[in-house]
Amino acid sequence: MDIITGSMTALITPFKNGKVDLQKYESLIKRQIAQGIDAVVPVGTTGESATLSHSEHKECIEVAVAVCKGSGVKVIAGAGSNATHEACDIAKHAQEVGADGLLSVTPYYNKPTQEGLYQHYKAIANSVEIPFMLYNVPGRTGVDLEAQTAIRLFDDVKNIYAIKEATGSLERAISLISQRKDFLVISGDDSIDYPMLASGAKGIISVTANLLPNLKSKLVKDALNGNFDSARKLHEDLYDINNVLFCESNPIPIKAAMYIAGLLDTLEYRLPLTSPSNETMKKLEKTLEKYEVIK
Repeated sequence: MDIITGSMTALITPFKNGKVDLQKYESLIKRQIAQGIDAVVPVGTTGESATLSHSEHKECIEVAVAVCKGSGVKVIAGAGSNATHEACDIAKHAQEVGADGLLSVTPYYNKPTQEGLYQHYKAIANSVEIPFMLYNVPGRTGVDLEAQTAIRLFDDVKNIYAIKEATGSLERAISLISQRKDFLVISGDDSIDYPMLASGAKGIISVTANLLPNLKSKLVKDALNGNFDSARKLHEDLYDINNVLFCESNPIPIKAAMYIAGLLDTLEYRLPLTSPSNETMKKLEKTLEKYEVIK
């Protein structure tokens, strides 16, 4: 199994006149490749997957695979749903079209038990053969994949190799790292990437990397190579942007920041997400003055 680690970007999904702007999507992925990112993650939370149709979701995965082909950059396709059969369908499609791995968020809204989470993930991972990453973000989904359930899944399902931990808890990450050395923890929270990497995480899935892939890529490379002073300095330099990008629900601020920086031609969201407040736009404009966004 080809283990995928390092710097990974939770891609936004650009819209134009209410439709997915596939041409812009392509160019954004090419920019990620050019700036040293290790993997892209299409149609996760940041990609507004909850409001995409299944055909749009699948098309985004197909575009990401086509653009990354031959580049060395991997594609970890978002394959999450609160209906297990739907997640299996997306996972199978992603494997068929050539995705390198899968990321699957805990089921939102229906609040399964730990046994329900175990059976859900086991079913999805067993429906495919490619590397599979669990994704725990209780602040968004309303359900927490507990450490022991995640470890049980790692022990029982051969292609489950990692978890994107977005609880914001270092204690949780260390609990997982200390119990299973081969079960990889990936940071899912930009604000604690450095401490997560310094504690043994093997990579990040970043929102900020949509804007600054060059810096996030360097931070991860430095940390994984043991250059902790350099990595910490980069993390501290990124504090302001990491902070402001979560002043409203993700991906509202990151898309607005990309629009301000000239990376997006249109600023569109799918309801129930709406454009940021004027106050947020001003905060973003002021913060962006501190960074050089390479196009």
